[in-house]
Amino acid sequence: MNRRSTDRIVAALKGVATGDAIGKQTETLSREGVRRWYPDGVRGFEGRPGTVIPRYVGHARYEWRVGETTDDTENTIAVAHAILRDGDVRHASVGRELLVCTKSVHPGVRSLWEFHQAGDPARVTADHDGCGAAVRASPVGILYTSDRLDQIVAAVREASIPTHGGALALAAAAATAVAVSAAIDGASSSEIVDVAERAAAQAERQRSGGAAATFAKALRASHTELQGSTELPPDDVAVRCFPNSALTIVPLAITLGTVMESARAAILLAANIGGDSDSVASIAGAILGARHPETLDDEWYEVVEAVNGHDLVALGENLSSLRR
Repeated sequence: MNRRSTDRIVAALKGVATGDAIGKQTETLSREGVRRWYPDGVRGFEGRPGTVIPRYVGHARYEWRVGETTDDTENTIAVAHAILRDGDVRHASVGRELLVCTKSVHPGVRSLWEFHQAGDPARVTADHDGCGAAVRASPVGILYTSDRLDQIVAAVREASIPTHGGALALAAAAATAVAVSAAIDGASSSEIVDVAERAAAQAERQRSGGAAATFAKALRASHTELQGSTELPPDDVAVRCFPNSALTIVPLAITLGTVMESARAAILLAANIGGDSDSVASIAGAILGARHPETLDDEWYEVVEAVNGHDLVALGENLSSLRR
């Protein structure tokens, strides 16, 4: 593995975690809610690292901290550890790693809650169409080069089915993994979108047994909607593509990862839109980190590392040795 590819892989993982932590500050808020909490907009970490994010002070379930990553990063790291142990993607190994994850394991996140309640690492579900499988799919894209589409789609299914088995979830995860992989390979933005559509359509057809390509069409529509815009104001994007459903969250994330040229800018845009902002920022950050590693904000990553201690540089370098 050449140094350039390794740098892209490390940057993709940094993009996952940085986008996750920045985006968490506004997760579930409407665009109006983002403006109420952050009248000047989200400009980075709004508060002292390690202190509780203001809107989560006194939160009954969990007080998220400034700079803290969520289950999106925790589960991404779980998939990476399973791959490093096996040299491959096996759902029972991914399941074992997911069972030791603790974040967002509550009835409000049914996919993770049901999996942890079952307590079976080899569990396979046919349910759930959320984006939880997509946000942890980057290590699959790191393992395989983007020309190995069949292997990526099959591996994504293995990484997804402990918690997510719906056709849209598998399509979103396949699109994310191959988009990250193509970005690592140095593909152009149009090439990344094209291969992501193909992967999504293949995964959805295999799961549904038909010719459906619902997710791929949603991805193309999102990309067409925002492609060529000279500016992407949060108000405008929120009206056109608000990320609050299975057919808007990952399509917007991949769109931002391909129509924008800066990981930092895409992460801030996602945070200022609201909705499932941490997932959008995480996926967009992974793609743009791989495309343009120099556009990641090093100071943000230093905060993430200080608060969480993930050591994503070592993780990325270890994964890079397996890429094939």
